[in-house]
Amino acid sequence: MGEHAYAHVPVMAGRVTALLLPALAGPTPDGRPPVLVDATLGRGGHARILLEAAPELQLIGIDADAAGIEAGRALAAQYPGRVTLAHAFYDDIAEIVAGAGHRRIQAVLFDLGVSSPQLDDVSRGFSYAQDAPLDMRMDQSAELTAERVVNTYPAPDLARVLAEFGEERFARRIAEAVVRERAREPITGTLRLATIVKDAIPAAARRTGGNPAKRTFQALRIEVNDELGALARAVPAALDLLAPGGRLLALAYHSLEDRLVKRELVARTADTTPPGVPLRAADLAASGPPFRLLTRGAERPDERELAANPRSASVRLRAIERIRDST
Repeated sequence: MGEHAYAHVPVMAGRVTALLLPALAGPTPDGRPPVLVDATLGRGGHARILLEAAPELQLIGIDADAAGIEAGRALAAQYPGRVTLAHAFYDDIAEIVAGAGHRRIQAVLFDLGVSSPQLDDVSRGFSYAQDAPLDMRMDQSAELTAERVVNTYPAPDLARVLAEFGEERFARRIAEAVVRERAREPITGTLRLATIVKDAIPAAARRTGGNPAKRTFQALRIEVNDELGALARAVPAALDLLAPGGRLLALAYHSLEDRLVKRELVARTADTTPPGVPLRAADLAASGPPFRLLTRGAERPDERELAANPRSASVRLRAIERIRDST
């Protein structure tokens, strides 16, 4: 949910701008300023570029992390009267847009996953590289932490989380090891958990695929923040808010997020007209799906992007446009 870059450079900024700007250039047909919802504001890198490129643009920035809202206040000061902030998860998008006085919007951006500020702040517990409390909450006022998951979930539930959200082959072995270790002493730090995971995985499997704890930490983060549940609710709600000509763009960093986004975009662009049903000329314009895909499959970063932005290596970009209102 942010810039995923060492220098805080927004991911695929040129492509994001090229895809969203056509929906944001100039006033809407009813004369109102165009509205962009940045559903994952982070440090506001994409938002700042789009505010600069579209002088009439009104931005609604959403972030569950108080640090993201703090960055948003700086953005609001830089662009007075053009920025509205909401400290919330993005599945509240419909209520947030209505509360800001809008019925329809022109664009939505989702930059999913963990933001650079969250990764770089060791105390947040998202990283297995340095020791920190097992937290992983994006909204630090929420009750559920990674420490609570690790120390209270029964082994079958913990294995399910690791298998479903981390796509971890050794989920059962890791869960059983965690339960054994926490019986000796509660697991409270990231490095101890990373060591337990490493020791639970067969030696041959540790030699490939990066840090052995990567999938476990991803799974815990998704569980703590209900990321996939929130995304499954947010994408349909965002698509429903788009005015004709409006566009949605999502940057996903792992296959679970990307699969969920893809499924919803494909469903919205499927032609539900029964085959062989004759249509009158007046109906032809209203036939077919109300959305069209703007990307063929998932777009990936090019070599220049990867060189400037190493954390963009796993990103998949998808975009869609509403052609007309649904009938």
